[in-house]
Amino acid sequence: MVRVLFLHPDLGIGGAERLVVDAAIALKERGHHISFLTNHHDTNHCFKETADGNLSVQVVGDWLPRSLFGRFYALCAYFRMLYAAIYATWCIIRKEHVDVVFCDQISIAIPVLRLARPRPKIIFYCHFPDQLLSKKEGYLKRLYRWPINIIEEFTINMADKVLVNSKFTLRVFQETFRRININPEVLYPSLNTKYFDEMEKNSAVFSFDLPSDSYVYLDINRFERKKNHSLALKSFHKLSSTLSGSDLELWKRCRLIITGGYDERVNENVEHFIELSDLISELELTENVILLRSSSDDEKFQLLRRAQCLLYTPIHEHFGIVPLEGMYMSKPVLALNSGGPTETIVHDSTGFLCEPNVDSFAKAMKVVFQNKALCERMGAMGRKRVQQKFSFEAFSNKLGDIVQAVMDCNGYNTKKLK
Repeated sequence: MVRVLFLHPDLGIGGAERLVVDAAIALKERGHHISFLTNHHDTNHCFKETADGNLSVQVVGDWLPRSLFGRFYALCAYFRMLYAAIYATWCIIRKEHVDVVFCDQISIAIPVLRLARPRPKIIFYCHFPDQLLSKKEGYLKRLYRWPINIIEEFTINMADKVLVNSKFTLRVFQETFRRININPEVLYPSLNTKYFDEMEKNSAVFSFDLPSDSYVYLDINRFERKKNHSLALKSFHKLSSTLSGSDLELWKRCRLIITGGYDERVNENVEHFIELSDLISELELTENVILLRSSSDDEKFQLLRRAQCLLYTPIHEHFGIVPLEGMYMSKPVLALNSGGPTETIVHDSTGFLCEPNVDSFAKAMKVVFQNKALCERMGAMGRKRVQQKFSFEAFSNKLGDIVQAVMDCNGYNTKKLK
């Protein structure tokens, strides 16, 4: 048995959180002892495995500020994670045994954790370089980010093992961190397919008020501007202008449902929700579009089961777990032809990879709208692809092998070949 501590900044709802929760479940099912240490955990805004007692979660440092005067979010996040790392290190020194620490998103914890005795092995999961997630906003912002970016590269290089979520992220990692002598390994996120299988056996009735004969497009992602929900809205509006006759009458009963993580503490979530509401009014789509905030796992499952098609609109997405959910639920997935979705979606087989413009996306939406047989064929191919390539069993086995290899290795991460 290996004792694994997961160190994560904010254990809420999102792709990164889903990954660490699935990783914890996978290792727990293999007989390892699992615990979480985080800066924030709201039991009303999290995945249920972290709230129902299935996974042990401890919160430290939540009293530290998330920002200063509405700015310096990255700096505050680093200090909050630094506090959690110091706490974890102190607990280990005081004989609270930990074999492996699995940390992600913020690498400042790594050098602190290396001070613990006995020193645990450290696995860092890079969803995407943090410095590329920040917007370049002039000289002062670049000056502010410069030391943080240096720290990110320096501290990641101190991990025993670095994992990335896709080949796309691997390429970006290598292009961004040129001074790092680590060769990361790709560990694709997966689905807890057992949950989906159990829910499919459940006879729960769909509780959303929709016309029984409506065609439903579903868009699942956090309410952030980079998730590009506006593309789904504008394409849905464009679709109506390309239809006529009976198809146009059917479109009037169509629904576009946008749901995703929403945190009132995050200004962008609040602002973007208002922006989308205004855009819906501007496009005169109030009768056809539904915005839902922070749907539960069960609600999201019901939406996936009810929908005919899944839309995925972020550009240059690092991986994207939502397309896997859609494919496993036998839905065609329409996404942009960039980033992680190019590794999960097979164009013209499990869905369509579109150019990042309204015309291309609306065209794909029209194809699936007018061809039920195609939707069913793509859905079947998508489910098969997830089962073969992205199954939870494959994810669990690979992660288990990685943890065991790290435990068996006395040196550091695999270095780049000279």
